[in-house]
Amino acid sequence: MDQKEKKQLSESDICDLFITPAIKHAGWEQHKQVRREVTLTPGPVIVRGQMSARNKKKKKFADYILSWKPGTRIAVIEAKDNNHTVSHGMQQALGYAQILGLPSAFSSNGDAFASHNKVPKEGEDIEIEFPLQEFPGPVELWERYKEYHEIEDSHEDLILQSYYLDGSGKEPRYYQLEAINRTIEAVAKGQRRILLVMATGTGKTYTTFQIIWKLWKSKKAKRILFLVDRNILADQTLVNDFKPFGPAMTKIKNRKIDPAYEIHLGLYQALTGPDEEDKIFKNVSPDFFDLVIIDECHRGSAAEDSSWREILDYFKNAIHLGLTATPKETKYVSSITYFNDPVYTYSLKQGIEDGFLAPYKVIKIDIDRDIDGWRPTKGMVDDLGSEILDREYNQIDMDRILVLNQRTKLVANRVMQLLKATDPFAKTIIFCEDIDHAERMRQAIVNAAGKLAIENPRYVMRITGDSVEGKAELDNFIDPESKFPVIATTSELMTTGVDAKTCKLIVLDKTIKSMTIFKQIIGRGSRIDEDFNKYFFTIMDFKKATELFKDPEFDGEPVVIYKPDDGDPPTPPDPPETDDDFPNGDNDDAGTGTRKIYISGVSAKIKNELIEYLGADGAMVTESYKDFTKKKVTEEYASLDDFLIKWSNADKKKIIIDLLEEHGVILENLAELVGMEYGDFDLICHVAYGQPPLTRKERANNVKKRNYFTKYGEQARAVLLKLLELYADKGVKGIENTKVLKLSQFSKIGTPVEIINGVFGGKEGYDTAIKELENELFNDKTIA
Repeated sequence: MDQKEKKQLSESDICDLFITPAIKHAGWEQHKQVRREVTLTPGPVIVRGQMSARNKKKKKFADYILSWKPGTRIAVIEAKDNNHTVSHGMQQALGYAQILGLPSAFSSNGDAFASHNKVPKEGEDIEIEFPLQEFPGPVELWERYKEYHEIEDSHEDLILQSYYLDGSGKEPRYYQLEAINRTIEAVAKGQRRILLVMATGTGKTYTTFQIIWKLWKSKKAKRILFLVDRNILADQTLVNDFKPFGPAMTKIKNRKIDPAYEIHLGLYQALTGPDEEDKIFKNVSPDFFDLVIIDECHRGSAAEDSSWREILDYFKNAIHLGLTATPKETKYVSSITYFNDPVYTYSLKQGIEDGFLAPYKVIKIDIDRDIDGWRPTKGMVDDLGSEILDREYNQIDMDRILVLNQRTKLVANRVMQLLKATDPFAKTIIFCEDIDHAERMRQAIVNAAGKLAIENPRYVMRITGDSVEGKAELDNFIDPESKFPVIATTSELMTTGVDAKTCKLIVLDKTIKSMTIFKQIIGRGSRIDEDFNKYFFTIMDFKKATELFKDPEFDGEPVVIYKPDDGDPPTPPDPPETDDDFPNGDNDDAGTGTRKIYISGVSAKIKNELIEYLGADGAMVTESYKDFTKKKVTEEYASLDDFLIKWSNADKKKIIIDLLEEHGVILENLAELVGMEYGDFDLICHVAYGQPPLTRKERANNVKKRNYFTKYGEQARAVLLKLLELYADKGVKGIENTKVLKLSQFSKIGTPVEIINGVFGGKEGYDTAIKELENELFNDKTIA
């Protein structure tokens, strides 16, 4: 094949005819060691208004992934057609190699290979080019991978232990595989304290299951303890991700650790307590467990004098693996100091950028009494007749010291206003200051919901640590198949560990200063559930909690800000994070002894609202869907003339529509804002370039008024007129597919084949007629 012919080939042809044969010649086993067209990430979801769409332009898609064994990826290859240089795809390949932890990246255009080696030998270049027939074999690249990750020969059996496959085709996502591999490598190298940081919603438990599976199957860990601090976490794990362990697994109960089992799920509270007889973990020897996994290790287990830590100290010879979405680093508590730096981190920001986690929009609401403050008149009494302390009350006091019943009603009404305007049955969590506030908010929501709450008393439930009825509904709330409860009012109970996949609204009427708690709360909405059309979530903030988004700590690397020297005196621990601020239902303000002040007669109103969206750079931006569309269209077509030329020259307008969809511009969404009667062409011209739009019917009528059809025979005119009517009804995509000729209105003229061949003289003639019809529809004269 000469070079001219080669340049006519597609990228896929280049792979089939040149790159794949070269890889096979080097000794790589097809299907076992070579995978083609591997999707690594689906692309981020973009949200504007109530509209959402994936930005497919940012989808990560590797042309080739090379593996030594299943689950052990060691190299990536990016292919380009022959109109590009050999190394043109290298930067793309390096991006994939970076997130996959690979030392070897290659690029090819079918002429040769370009190579990037992260561990070159002395005197070797990092990047070189070489002929197709000299592509390195599996052993060479495996040895390079081992050198890059410092894997000894003696580690190989453990490293290469297969992960669990259930037969459904489900495999770990790229970051889960990285977390598994980095953890197993740490164990292989003898590390005994390991920390894994993965954002809420990224599958920590599934990843942990795969880690345990590999260690258990390889007999590196025969007995394993998985520690959680909430019953629901243990129960979810038992029946979901850990189910494949079958009869080898048990949940510790009846105050007994049963040595007949190998995988033990245990609540901290079930293993220990204040009295010596409560410490049932001491009923087995300190060497009983080979591996102890600490779920949500940012909480109490991080503190040195925590009762939970005594379990870890007792089983000190075991490997300790800490799991968290939010490593806790304070003056007194440090999970990193205990576990060392994370072996792998997958952040919320990265998860959203990849498209595995749901982005969010924020509705910031300022209430006048919060912002302007409120001061009682002299001698004013509260609802109980007690005189109110004369001072200025503001946002920090609301519902902790001062309870304005009208303010509570205002919040509830605003929440229900949003739900009724979007989806009254969207799962919603309202975070309140304490149990008392959560109960009052439940009542206010009932009144604001009206008929919805009358028809089902479980429409809104208070789910707090003290409520037996509420906690009994927690499983129903997090079950996507269960319609009720729709709204949960809570304080602390649902901040973490609650896998509410379909939660679409998080309401913050709670003062939040802790970054750890804030991250956990945001994590309640971060899951995507495509089966239930959950692609993003909304945060409604009444207490300025979302100001924490601006803090560099929100999605930055965890840093040890205090590490005591050996000579430092002991320091008191942070207050424990409990299920609720006031588990006994007390009305004291955070335990200070200050009684709450209840007042019914003071009004409250919304002073200001601002809607912000997550921007491409991770910062919050104020931008409408129209603004977003204009920006994306003009990035692709700088001027109206540029767009008109591309639109006119496109063989099919669908090509341009699909291109915009890749940027996250869904024209159906735009039509909902501008008008459903407008076609794609006018939507783009109006929103991006400020042109006055014509409806589809107006454009169709303009064509009918001209003498355009006289050039065609009677049957051709009949077909084109019917296509014109279809455009007026459905838009341009409705006339570009020949399948429309199967519709009943064309049956009297003939079958699709008879119309194309008999009426228009073949496919080329038919396509030309469609192109001319579109030119008439979008004639420049219709543009002002």
